[in-house]
Amino acid sequence: MSGDVIELILADHRRFEDLFRQLRDNSADQRAALRDLSALLVAHAEAEESEVYPALRRFDDVDDHEVEHGAEEHAEGHQALLALLEVADPAAEEWDEKLEDLVKAVNHHLDEEERTILNSARDSVPDQRRAELGEKFLTARQFALDAGCGDVAHVRDLVEQTKDRVD
Repeated sequence: MSGDVIELILADHRRFEDLFRQLRDNSADQRAALRDLSALLVAHAEAEESEVYPALRRFDDVDDHEVEHGAEEHAEGHQALLALLEVADPAAEEWDEKLEDLVKAVNHHLDEEERTILNSARDSVPDQRRAELGEKFLTARQFALDAGCGDVAHVRDLVEQTKDRVD
């Protein structure tokens, strides 16, 4: 895989979609899929916000408002993730409702981020800089994963810290 930050982010986006399919599949290990999704979703968002978004703000073609909006959508995704993590049983009716809320929030963010932030970055950020950002993104993402960022207690803390970002 390329070290281009855009390609790395897009690969994570496709992984989220795969995990959503597993979460909807009653024959799959839905709890394991949720653990995987929670860890990757939180690590991905934290790495974007700490390494990628601040760097992209320096480029004229990348809209600062869209970058800020991306962070707001991360907070909305974390709220929806927490609601699903707090459902005890994947067989419960509430599971499907909370899962669909999460899918809707995350897919909305992925679509907007890909169309606005990432397309602008592809056009305006030089290849070498995108490779450097790719390294930083992977390092930050791995650090968060190693720290257990998908744990329900950490997600709860994130929701509390970012509640002012969500309408």
